[in-house]
Amino acid sequence: MNIRLTFTIIITKLLIFALRILKSGGTSLPGKVARKIYPDIMKVISKDFRIIMVTGTNGKTTTTRIIGKLLEENNIEYITNKSGANLVSGVITTFIESVDIRGKSKTSTALLEVDEAAFNVVTDYVQPDILVVTNFFRDQLDRYGELYTTLNNVRSGIEKSPNVKLVLNADDSLCASLGHNMDREVVYYGFSDEAYTGNITVVNSDASICLYCKSKYEYSYHVYGHLGGFSCPNCGYMRPSSKVTCVKINELNTSYSDIIFSLSPIKGNEEPVSYNARINLPGLYNIYNALAAASLGHLFGFSPDSLVKAMESFECGFGRMETIETEGKTIKVILVKNPTGFNQVLSYLLTEKQNTQIAFVINDRLADGTDISWLWDVDFEQLQQMQDNVSYFYASGIRAEDMAVRLKYAGIHSDKIQIEKDYETLLNKALDATLEGQNLYILPTYTAMLEVRSLLEKKFGLKEFWK
Repeated sequence: MNIRLTFTIIITKLLIFALRILKSGGTSLPGKVARKIYPDIMKVISKDFRIIMVTGTNGKTTTTRIIGKLLEENNIEYITNKSGANLVSGVITTFIESVDIRGKSKTSTALLEVDEAAFNVVTDYVQPDILVVTNFFRDQLDRYGELYTTLNNVRSGIEKSPNVKLVLNADDSLCASLGHNMDREVVYYGFSDEAYTGNITVVNSDASICLYCKSKYEYSYHVYGHLGGFSCPNCGYMRPSSKVTCVKINELNTSYSDIIFSLSPIKGNEEPVSYNARINLPGLYNIYNALAAASLGHLFGFSPDSLVKAMESFECGFGRMETIETEGKTIKVILVKNPTGFNQVLSYLLTEKQNTQIAFVINDRLADGTDISWLWDVDFEQLQQMQDNVSYFYASGIRAEDMAVRLKYAGIHSDKIQIEKDYETLLNKALDATLEGQNLYILPTYTAMLEVRSLLEKKFGLKEFWK
């Protein structure tokens, strides 16, 4: 018996238990303590697991949830960092929770959401057997640095994982490049050129220039941001063919998305076969998340029926379109953290047909990004289209005043903008203004989401976020 390992596991499990009793989560601190006592603990206790990792800028938590449902549909037991604690310490805690004091687990599959900035560090200790990458968008510069630095960190982690199979977004020129000229098995997913014909605002500030020759990309179609049918007219780098493809969107609304998707054989040239699915969350970005999960299932050889069932029945992660019903009213909490993701949430809000309330809760702590200038890159101007159906736009959080100013410059009427920093007062005001059958949308940054959700948890008896 490895006495040091056993001692570390016992101490860490006790710490997790104590923190959970104190309602403090116990998702990251125990892992930090374990790593101090036994620096190689993750390498030791992860060696008997089949490792699935999910990384990328947007959509990690939701994609991980859909994959989890897919594994359940196929009777595969797994461990996962359900709380979204996706740095090294959170991953270590996840493993320690799943093993006995000897470091052994009855479960052989680990499904791990991994922060894109932490992926290169995590792979020093444990390498994935399958890596799902959602996308790369400009995020918090003070935390992540320049976009290509994040991309190269993930590439470095892949290079340390010689046996990894890759699931990549074909429509993202940055993400797709991870499989370009790579000696790994790759399954690509994406949209066909005719899948989405709705209103498209092309804001391609993240990846307009070819990675390989610095020429400007040409596009045969756009979905959003820099996602779409890209090609370089100079060197020929272009969108790869996708094996899992959204070929048509039948309906987009505030509750779900109806799509037709096709599966092409992983190997071989047979014709693709199409299937109907209702994705249990709205928004174009969640269609991509569902396609990513379906691609992993396709790689595993799971039945198409199980892919469809997983898309239709998974539970959203906390703060990711989490829905609370109260007195005939609906509260929806949607995490926002960067311009592209925020723009997609705003586009989703434009599908709202009835009167509603919208609260923006903006913090500038380290986990949110201390530089909030990115708010000026968000297309809040599109909210002018719906402001007649919004009673109030609430601004809250540490940077409430900055958010209010941004809304005013976006053309929102001043008498509709209310600043309210106290979360309980904000919630009460917004719910009072929300009529029965209507929705209140709360759009917080990360630490604001944890604070708001803590209030909602006490008020409405929600599950603890680590559950």
